[in-house]
Amino acid sequence: MSLTEARFHDLVDATQEKLEDIFDDSDLDVDLEQSAGVLTVKFESGQQLIFSRQESLRQLWLAARSGGIHFDYDEESRKWQCDKSEELLGEMLARLVQDYTGEELDFDEI
Repeated sequence: MSLTEARFHDLVDATQEKLEDIFDDSDLDVDLEQSAGVLTVKFESGQQLIFSRQESLRQLWLAARSGGIHFDYDEESRKWQCDKSEELLGEMLARLVQDYTGEELDFDEI
């Protein structure tokens, strides 16, 4: 079953809000920019994470130093999952943020 357009946008919006909360509640020095449904996280080191929505495919896309990563929403686990590696978005973010900053953040709720 594929996501409806409205449900897809609700899920992406909720995910981006949670991400903003996690970064806002952390001690990391990051700049968060939200524009036209795209969330950009800029780290002190110059690294960035850019979260955007690919509406036609109903995917959440993440642009990182390592390239573009595409996530499908898994209704069973209620999590975003990489369409290639099946790694969960929260697990990947924890790894990327630690790589970029040396800090550990908890993305389990993503």
